[in-house]
Parts: sequence; structure tokens; C-alpha cells
Amino acid sequence: MHSSSPHTLNLGVLAHIDAGKTSLTERLLHTAGVIDEVGRVDDGNTRTDSLALERQRGITIKSAVVSFAVEGVTVNLIDTPGHPDFIAEVERVLSVLDGAVLVVSAVEGVQAQTRVLLRTLRRLRIPTLVFVNKTDRRGARQEGVLRHIAERLTPDVVPMGTVGALGTRAARFTPFTAADADSGGFTARLAELLTAHDDTLLAAYVDDPASLSYDRLRAELARQTRRALVHPVFFGSAATGLGVPELMDGIRELLPAPAGDAEGPVSGSVFKVERGPAGEKIAYVRVFSGTIRTRDRLDIGTRDQPGTGTGTGTGTGTGTGTGTGTGEGKVTGISVFDRGADERRPEVRAGQIGRLWGLGDVRIGDVIGVPRTGVDPAARFFAPPTLETVVTPVRPADRGALHLALTRLAEQDPLIGLRQDPVRREVSVSLYGEVQKEVIQATLAEDFGLDVAFRETTTICVERVVGTGAAFEIIDKEPNPFLATVGLRVGPAPVGSGVEFRLGVELGSMPYAFFRAVEETVRETLLQGVHGWRVPDCAVTMTHAGYWPRQSHAHGTFDKSMSSTASDFRNLTPLVLMDALRRAGTAVHEPMHRFRLDVPADTFAAVLPVLTRLRAVPHTPTTSGTSYRLEGDIPARQVHTLEQVLPGLTRGEGEWESAFDHYEPVRGGTVPTRERTDHDPLHRKDYLLRVVRRTDGTGRGNAVGD
Repeated sequence: MHSSSPHTLNLGVLAHIDAGKTSLTERLLHTAGVIDEVGRVDDGNTRTDSLALERQRGITIKSAVVSFAVEGVTVNLIDTPGHPDFIAEVERVLSVLDGAVLVVSAVEGVQAQTRVLLRTLRRLRIPTLVFVNKTDRRGARQEGVLRHIAERLTPDVVPMGTVGALGTRAARFTPFTAADADSGGFTARLAELLTAHDDTLLAAYVDDPASLSYDRLRAELARQTRRALVHPVFFGSAATGLGVPELMDGIRELLPAPAGDAEGPVSGSVFKVERGPAGEKIAYVRVFSGTIRTRDRLDIGTRDQPGTGTGTGTGTGTGTGTGTGTGEGKVTGISVFDRGADERRPEVRAGQIGRLWGLGDVRIGDVIGVPRTGVDPAARFFAPPTLETVVTPVRPADRGALHLALTRLAEQDPLIGLRQDPVRREVSVSLYGEVQKEVIQATLAEDFGLDVAFRETTTICVERVVGTGAAFEIIDKEPNPFLATVGLRVGPAPVGSGVEFRLGVELGSMPYAFFRAVEETVRETLLQGVHGWRVPDCAVTMTHAGYWPRQSHAHGTFDKSMSSTASDFRNLTPLVLMDALRRAGTAVHEPMHRFRLDVPADTFAAVLPVLTRLRAVPHTPTTSGTSYRLEGDIPARQVHTLEQVLPGLTRGEGEWESAFDHYEPVRGGTVPTRERTDHDPLHRKDYLLRVVRRTDGTGRGNAVGD
């Protein structure tokens, strides 16, 4: 039987697009002896970009795992996308990492996605090394990039060597060693950085600077790097291999390789799901504790609602899990990434990454076994998608096949939120950007043989409750056609608090199943508010409850016409809730991006009116040499337009970065609405026609507005 390696390090490689992340992965594998020839992104022959679409476009779309060994440490290296449209793929990987390498271009320096990534890595306390790539390229900088990193990322960085012949093919990286201690430059810089995070070390340095020997500082550097307090910076070139051996030494020396308890309870996380040749699901699982063996039966809890089964995602973003209980699956096969290979094994142990067969209902984000302590399984590291579009088949006969294909894609990417519209027989897909839309289109064509078209991309808004409203309908009283009494009061709640369901009636006043039916229906109904947008935060109180007990005829058969059922409450609740919500009132809020823009000073006058026209709200500009820097807010729906015109306004010298920050009320013009995908409880007659095929309840119910 195989046992786990003494040390396993699960390492992520992250970067802004085109910084050289996949090329660095190839070079690490070659240096470790895993591959004989370094693949090139431009040639489409890299190990981690295995999808045909990735090879054609030269970008990483899906995360990929490869493995290599360095001096007794097995490194599972996870290559991640660099394009912001695929940030959801990066998010899934972060939850399983022990450490990371952030790649920065020596030519372009810190870019928009670089900032987003390091901010997140630091917030999650993931130990991170920085590799400054492309030092052999014309225009490469060392001190300029270090200054850029310190200003735009974090001052807690220290260079681990110097580069000679910078910007030429003859560039060479010289790491600092104990011999450099005499010069004082490296050790002084290191001491200054490390003492800022350790009072004991600072006291020793103040008493006697000579007491901080080179060996002590290197040991302290490793300790603080593993605590994600500081970030060593290496320089090199993935194209030539310059600096890569030194980076590998840094990975081994400075990053942690936690073993985990292979004898403890099973705890793991699913960060990727793919389909095998026969269509079977294969789950990529990082095991934090315990050992998973072939034929084991595993408890599977969902990420969206821990412990609630698989459920179905509806609405925007990840949707809402509504499964019943914790799922279970039997492992029929295992392969483990270990020492340069993906091998079939009878087990996968703590610290390792394994591919598991047999878990038919598994989804990305699922918890295997016991959830990790201190980790919120529903935590989201990056902003949700703020765009959506309707996908339509070019051939109407492909509607069914398109639905199945999109469901498969959403299964592999939970942040591809699908909204089904059974009335119009349409599907909407939530997106991060236009490139993601192009990739979905190409994937549907290549993998499923489906030609599709997209409607215009629109912005995903939300609705917020602005007042308080109440409504109720009484059993056996017109216009209520259902055998249920439901009263609800709706009020606002703080941003981010979610939907809170409260009982203002006695819990024992009717069967618990009916209360549960009301609460579940409330949450489902709030996915589409008065204007069709999701209502993310509000307090809903049940103020009235009533039912008819189970009635039977003399011969013992159940009489549904005389007895309340859960469906009565499910059908009545949307009518009452939307009455209350309409009386409370809602305001539509649109997503806003926080932006940062650097432009040449002589183009500022041309840029400012365009920002105003696009409803951007810039803060007071600052000057830096011959450039202006602007920060501010802009509606998400205007970002793409600005990105298209900015190069022409700034001679291609404008530097733009933006990311979702918050929602703001839509001001001026028509309030945006979204077509509903439910039976539309806002129109009672049509709703009843669809739900119960009866029209004798055409009123609005008894409503009370506060």
C-alpha cells in the first residue's frame, strides 16, 4: 500500500493575464525533471492548458494540477487562469492551497489582476512568494518593479537577489547568500523588514545589531513567510529558466508543507469537477484530514448551504441550495498527484490531492466528510458576476440539448448561474465579462456541437426593501382559493445580512412542515422582487398562520378538498409576500465598480468629460510626475464602454483597473426591470390560472400597509 510523501505542498501559481504564469509552470516541471521539453503557450503544447480552446487562444481557462518533487517535498502545482473573466476558477483553488507563487511581469509591473490577487492572498493568510518574470525582455526593470510592488501591493517584500544584464537574453540572477552578509545591504534590508513584525527580534536588533546573524534572519524569514507576513521576491525568466532553480529552493525552504492527520476524521474539499471519456464525474479533492479509500462511503455537504445536499441553483450567482439532508457517495476509483505523476492508488491521504470517481452528485465547493474548523464553507473571496445574457440555440430543435449542455457547464463552474425561463423556454447565464461569453460559445460548439447566439449583455441589479409592508389571506375566505392562512410582514435589513425569516405566531399553532413550506417559498420568491431582481437582504415575519387538519371520509380515504397540504402554503405564500413587498416598496440598485485610472497629464481634459458622460464619479485627482491619477466609482454597465474608448483618448498610455465594490440606487431615467421566470404572483389572475387553473379569486387579498 502506498503511503503519503513525508511532505506535500499544494501550491497555486497566480498572475495577471500574460505575465507568464503557465510558462513558469512548464519551466518548473522541466527543472524538476518531470518533462523533457518545455512547452510554449504560443505553440499550444503546454501540460496544463489541455483544453483545445486554451491552446487556440493561448490563455488558461480551467485550473489544472501537475506534480513534481523537490528534495523530498511533493509539490502539487495548480495553474490558474489569469483573465479576470475566469476569477471564479481562481476562487475555488484558493481554498485548497498551502502556498502560492504570484507572477509579476518585469516589463508591465503590477497590473489590475495582480492587485486583486495579492490582496486576497493576504486576506486569506496564504503564504506567497513573488516571481518577477521576463527579466530578459527589453524594458525589464528591477528596482522600478520592486517600487511598484511596494506602492501598489505591499511594502512587506524583500528581493532575494539581483539581476545582471537586465533586459537582455544574457540576463542572469544572482541570489543573496551568507557571503552577502558582510556587505550589509541584504541583511540590513532583511532585518528592517522582519523586525517590523516581531518585537522580540526588534529588541535584539536594537541591543546588538550583530546578534541577528544571516542564519537567524533566514530562519525568521521562513517563519514570517509561512505566516503570510512577508513576501520574498525572486527574479528570472520562465522562457530561459533564469532564476527558476532559486525559486524552487525558495518554495522548499520558505513555504509550509503541512502533513495533516491521516488517521483523523475525513475532511476534504472539492475544487474541480470534470467529466471522463464515458461522461462520468471526476472530483478533484484536497484532503485536509483522514484517509479516503476505494469503496468508502463519504458524506457530502454542499458549499452554498452546508449540510443540505445537492439542491438546484436558481437565480444569479451560485443560486440557492434546496436539497434534503447531507448527500452520500461511494468511491469507485482514486488517483493521486504525487512526485510528478497522477497514479491510480487505493487511497488518498491527508495533505494530498486526489481524483475521485463514483461521486455522481458531487459539485464544486462540496465538503467531503467533516467541515474544516474555522472555515466558512459559504465564504466568497471575489465579487459575484454582475452581467448576464440570454443564450439561444441557432437551431430551435437544440433547445433541450442546450439546456443539458449549460447544466453540465454550470456543474463545473458554480458561478455560472443559470436562470431557467419555462414560459419563454429561455436560459440566462451570469457572466464576469465578454471573454467568458466567447468561451462559453466556443465550448458549446466544440464539446456539444451546439451553435448558439447571445442577446445583448445586461447588468445584474438587486432590489432593496425601503419600507415596511404587510399582507395576509385567511383560509376559506375570498379571494383566497387555498386551504391555508398566511400573513407576512416585510421590512429592510442591513446590507449583507441575507434574508431573515421570523415567526410572529406560535410554532405549535400548525404542523412544522407547513411553516417550513412557507419559509422555503419565501426565500425562493425573493429571487425575483417587484422589478424582477433578487432581494438579497430583508426581514420577513410570519404574522398569521392557519390550516385545516387532515380530514378523511368514513371509509378512511384522505379528502384533499377538506385538508390543508404543504402545497396550499407553497401556492399562497408568493401572493401574500409580493403584496407585502409591493406595499413596503423596493429600490433597484445597480453594481458599481471602484476604479483607478492613470493618464498622461495632457489627456486629462479629454478623459474627464467621457467619465462624466458614463456617470462615473471621480474623486479629487492627484498628480505624479507627468501623469494624473483618478480614483472613483463607475456603474458596472459602463466599464466595457470606457475600456474600449480609453486607448484612443490616452494614446494607449492610460492604465485602467476596476473591480466590483458595492451596489448603489439607480438614479435618473427608467428603473431597469427583468422579465420574470416564475408564475408571476404580481398578476393574481394569471398566477391562479397557471397554478390551480381557477379564476374565481381575482382580488388582491386583504393587505395592510405600514
